[in-house]
This record gives sequence, structure tokens and C-alpha cells, in this order.
Amino acid sequence: MNSIAQQLKTRFEKAFTSAFGESYADTDLMLAPANNPKFGDFQCNAAMSLGKKLGKPPRAIASTIVENLDIADICETPEIAGPGFINLKLKPAYLEAQISALAKPSKRIATDTRLGISPTQTPQRIAIDFSSPNIAKEMHVGHLRSTIIGDAIARTLEFQGHDVIRINHIGDWGTQFGMLIAYLREVHPEALTTADALDLGDLVAFYRQAKQRFDADETFKETARQEVVKLQAGAEDTRRAWKLLCDQSRREFQVIYDLLDIKLTERGESFYNPLLPAVVADLTNLGLLVESDGAKCVFVDGFTNKEGEPLPLIVQKTDGGYNYATTDLAAVRYRIEEDGAKRLIYVTDSGQANHFAQVFAVARKAGWIPEDVEIVHIPFGLVLGEDGKRLKTRSGEAVRLQDLLDEAIVRTRKDLERRLEDEKRHETEEFIANVAHVVGLSAVKYADLSQNRASNYTFSYDKMLALQGNTAPYMLYAYVRVQGIRRKGEIDFDNLDADAKVILESDAALVLAKHLLQFNEVVNAVGGDLLPNRICQYLFELSQKFNQFFEQCPVLKAEEPLRTSRLILCDLTARTLKLGLELLGIQVLERM
Repeated sequence: MNSIAQQLKTRFEKAFTSAFGESYADTDLMLAPANNPKFGDFQCNAAMSLGKKLGKPPRAIASTIVENLDIADICETPEIAGPGFINLKLKPAYLEAQISALAKPSKRIATDTRLGISPTQTPQRIAIDFSSPNIAKEMHVGHLRSTIIGDAIARTLEFQGHDVIRINHIGDWGTQFGMLIAYLREVHPEALTTADALDLGDLVAFYRQAKQRFDADETFKETARQEVVKLQAGAEDTRRAWKLLCDQSRREFQVIYDLLDIKLTERGESFYNPLLPAVVADLTNLGLLVESDGAKCVFVDGFTNKEGEPLPLIVQKTDGGYNYATTDLAAVRYRIEEDGAKRLIYVTDSGQANHFAQVFAVARKAGWIPEDVEIVHIPFGLVLGEDGKRLKTRSGEAVRLQDLLDEAIVRTRKDLERRLEDEKRHETEEFIANVAHVVGLSAVKYADLSQNRASNYTFSYDKMLALQGNTAPYMLYAYVRVQGIRRKGEIDFDNLDADAKVILESDAALVLAKHLLQFNEVVNAVGGDLLPNRICQYLFELSQKFNQFFEQCPVLKAEEPLRTSRLILCDLTARTLKLGLELLGIQVLERM
């Protein structure tokens, strides 16, 4: 089902062709929703730019467009305002027909899960790199944004019909393992031969101690480097130790992923390790490698350091080792050549923007990114505490992600129990635990996703758990309100009168219907610009408009045919909320 904007665009393109010939068929229509409802629903501002091209007054151009415009079935008679704005007001009868087509019970088998949104006509294979924690370290609040934003983008692209590869590029290779294994051989050797001999928290503490030794003790540093050499050479005992450490971390990560309902395919740095020599060899053969201070580098125009000097991308260190850049170049090649991806998306913090810009520039210079492949870095800002500084524990450490999520559930439960007591409601332990779990985790996800991902945001349990405002509880409550109508009226939404007519007799109903018909455009926009906060803003406005409709338009007490018409709008609102929240990785509840 085409969106209203797409239907209008098609009609305007025909009008432009009829009025000005084929050469103007692809003119920028400048067609957009009206900023002010008093001007109607949509506005076309193309007459101003066309007036300059054709040497005619914009109002005359606008009149010519309107004369050739066939939209009588969609809009009231267009109005020309100001210097040549074409204002359009949608007909209630048209909106009624669109809502009926979307919600008609006889067609629900086909439309329930997609709400009339057709899959893309041009599906792609897309590789999206997100989450990416490091082995032997606990996931902390810094991993929250990458994991949640990446998942929401992946869900939206999958819904559109793309073949999405969800890649978890974990840090499971390199110098840090040499440090840790060398240190554990001294202080806790059983951890290198026995699974789970240490808790992950203890492992993290040992890692910090190993790093301190590595930075201060040259003898230990050399021992650690030899462990790296043994690891790369496949020494049995070192490999076994490495595998035990990786497996333990993976199990801990999976607890978080299960809690957040995140699906990923692990491809850590070790996956690309066999491909690194070829990266260096091919760059050498292409004549792109330059030796600088003993390291092999690639220089690309446009990248300079603070002193304004050319900034190299190091792909092989002076000791012959590889680094993140080498691995990332190998990953680019693999995802394009082996996976066949036509779109590569990297979801990491904004601090890595320059690194990825350099990597992409080198890959392009080497000819590894074909013209038909899009590669993009999706940056995100910091998670701040309410003091405006980076969110940390009192001791100055990054907040463990598990602790943050557990706290959200605990706080939600306390708030729920307090409300139940005030309302003198008696619920089962299963109900309370489930609501606390769903609302707590949803609140954390939604608070993050509702922000423009490029911005920093302040983490506040009080704000994210509020029942009012742009929060997950507010969306969930709107959905629950519809389910309350269903239970109270003993309504079977799937068996409403198949011939029932949608009647948009009030302003509140018209406003709600118009908004319901915009969901298609929002989903497609997110598939393009990868900004999940668009979905959040849409759902927030949908909840507001539905609540206004609910308050102004009685549903169960209305007489027929208004009663069924309003039930259809309620059901369509709930289905839209459910689908929109699913794209964000958020469950709905039947009761709260």
C-alpha cells in the first residue's frame, strides 16, 4: 500500500509532465506535510523554483500545475497561497477508504504483521556491525548504545525485506591476550586449564593488573609478547587458554543478549586474522604502502594530525604485528567479496569516526569498495549521568551493563508494587515479575533510542520510567488501554463486521487516522537515514493522538455504526504501536 505522500507525488509528476513536458517530469516537487494545519495537510512549493527556470510568475506556474493536477479523489480543491504555495487538504472520504483498506477484517491475514507496508522492491544483503564487546572484560554502559541502536536498525532493515547479517565484531585477539595469559600463568594458572575457574569480574581485575605490569615491567612485556606469538603460531596450551577465556566471556555476554533479546553472529578479530597478511601484501602490490618510522602505512589526502601533518593509517607495526586498522580492512573486503554485502553499516561511538573514515578511504583507494556498495559509519554520543558527566560508578569505573539493567527492573517493580497497593489491586507474583521485566528493559531501550543517536543523552531512571512523556511506559500504556477496551467490551477485533465503514466524524478521529497512515513513510525513512528515533517520535505522537481520541470519542458507549468504526481505529492504533515497538526491540503487555 503506497503512502499518501507517494500517491500525491505520483499525481504531481503526471501534472508536471502534462504542463511542462517530459523534461520537467523529474523536477523536485518540494512536496511535504504542511507545517501548520490551517494550511491543510500537504504543501507543494515547486512553483517558486520553476518560476525562475521558466521566467514566469510563480503563482502563474502554480495555477498551471493545479489545472493539470488530477487529485479530486484524494484532496479538496487545491488552494494557491502567497507567492505560489499549493496547499492540499485531504478529503475525509479518502482517509476513510485508506483506513478501511488497512484495517478491513477480511484482509487481516495479509496485513496484520505488516500493516499494509510492502517489502522493498530492491532487497539488498546488508552487513551491520554492532555491540562488539571485548573478551575478558564485562559489558558496560558504553556497549548499551551500540547494541540497542544496532539491533533497532537491523530489525527495521529486516522488516523492509533486506537480508541482514548481524555481526558481533568482538575483541578476541591481540596483545591483551598475551598480557592476560602471561599474568594468569603466574598468579592463577588453573584459569588457563579449567573452565570458569574464575568469575568474569575476577578476570577483569586480573586483566587490569596485567595491564599495569605490561606498562611498567619490560621483562613482563616481552613475556606477554611471546605469548601472542605462541597464540598466533597455534601453540596448544596457549590456544587452549585463549579458548577457555573466550568461551567464559561469551557465556556472560549471552546473558545480556538474552535479556535484551538481541540476535548476533559472532565474528571476532580472530576470524579475520588469517586474512591480514594478504591485506598488507595487496596494499604493497598496489604501491600504496609507505614505511614511516619502521611501520607500514597508507597516507590518504585529507587526514592530518593536530600539527597539520599528514596522518598515516598504520597497517603493520614496527614489530611486524597487525592492529585494528588491518583487521577492519580485512573485514571490509570479506563482507564485500565473501558475504556479497551491498551496504556495510558500522555502529560505534563517535570517537571512532576518524578511524573508520580513514579505513574506508584506504579501502576505496585500494579499489576494494565497488561503486555499487555503500559503506557508512553510524556514530553515537555518550551516556551521561545526571551530573552531565560520563556515566560512571562512584569509584570512577564504567557502569556494568548487567547492573544497570537489573536496577531498571528493580525500580520498575517497586513502582508497580506501590501503584498496586494504592489501587488496592491484587496481582500474582508472575504478573508483577513479568511487568517489571518488560517495562524496566523497555524503558532503558526506549530512552536511548528516542534520542538522536549522534547526541549525548542523560541517563535518568526517573525520567525513563515515567508514565507521562516520551517514554516506553507511556507507549505501553496506550497499547494496554486498547486491550482494556477489548476486555471490557468483550470485543474480538478479528471478527468485527467485515463491511463496517470507518467514519471520521470528529477532528480527533481525523487527526488519528492521518497519523496512522504515515507509518509507512516513517519506516522507509529509517531504512534510509538509520535514525531509529524517528520511530520513537512517531509512536509518541500516535499515543498522544490516540489518548486525545479516546478522551473525546467514547468507544464502547457509542451507537452503531460509530462504535465499530471507533473500535477499528483503536485496533489499528494498537497494531501500529505493537509493530513500531517490535522494530525497536520492545515487547508489549496486555495489562500493566
